[in-house]
Parts: sequence; C-alpha cells; structure tokens
Amino acid sequence: MIPTLWVIATLTFFLMRAAPGGPFQSEREIPAAAKEQLLRQYGLDKPLGEQYVKFLTNAVRLDFGPSYKYPTQQVKDIILTSFPVSLELGLWALLFSLALGAPIGVLAASRQNTGFDYGAMASTLLGVSVPNFVLGPLLVLVFSLTLYWLPPALWITPADRILP
Repeated sequence: MIPTLWVIATLTFFLMRAAPGGPFQSEREIPAAAKEQLLRQYGLDKPLGEQYVKFLTNAVRLDFGPSYKYPTQQVKDIILTSFPVSLELGLWALLFSLALGAPIGVLAASRQNTGFDYGAMASTLLGVSVPNFVLGPLLVLVFSLTLYWLPPALWITPADRILP
C-alpha cells in the first residue's frame, strides 16, 4: 500500500506542477508583488525538488498546510470535516451494490444463456461503461428535477442519501 500511495502522490505532485496556470490564477489578474508574496507564503517559489521533499514530509505527517481557496483553514481540517459524509456515502454504495448485485449475479449464473443472464450482463456493462460524471447529473435530472421524487442536494434525512 505504501509504494502505491507514494506513486500516486508523486504523480499528482508533478502533474499538478506541469498543468498550465496555477493556484492563484483567476479571472482577474493579481499584481505581480502580491503573486510573489503568495508564492513565497506557500513555498512555491522554492526549487521543485525542495517542494517535493517538503510535500512528502508533510504528507507523511498528514499536514497538507493551508487551503489555497480558504487560507484561514487547514486542508486537514477540511478533509476531516467532509470525511464522515464520504465514508457514509461509500458504505451506502457498498451496501447497495451487495444487496442488489449479489442476488442478480447468483440468478444470472444459475440461468446461463437466458434473457435474464443477458439482461444482467448488459446492465452491468452499461453501468461500468457510463462515467460517474455523466450518470450522476443524469440521475439528479431524472429523479430530482423531472420526477420530484428526491431532493437534489441535501444530506439531512435518509431520503437525501439516495441521490447525493
């Protein structure tokens, strides 16, 4: 697990540095002096190797520094605040997939080469092939904004957990 996390962190670090723009680029151009001060404040004016070593050292300590978007908040605090929602959402998805996928898989396996088997395989292939960024908004459009069955963007009641 450690080598995998290291590879992911390294790729993320260098890909973010190679991407055009930067964390302080916006629609309005900020003055050069202010931009230099921000780069110095966040350590982005240092050589890339030094930034990388500091990034890895801080990542091991789970210290991700202040947020670029919300400078008064630490990234760690933002992650810890939203982690319970992500954990619950992941657990609901796992429960749903086990409750629905296992019985359908068993039935499809017991009825090989039938319409049910082909339908299960087709729906599985469709579910795997459609990206989440397409399927999510489509489900919100259908079940929240067209049929009005579910709220589109809350996390308060159990019904809110169906279509986050």
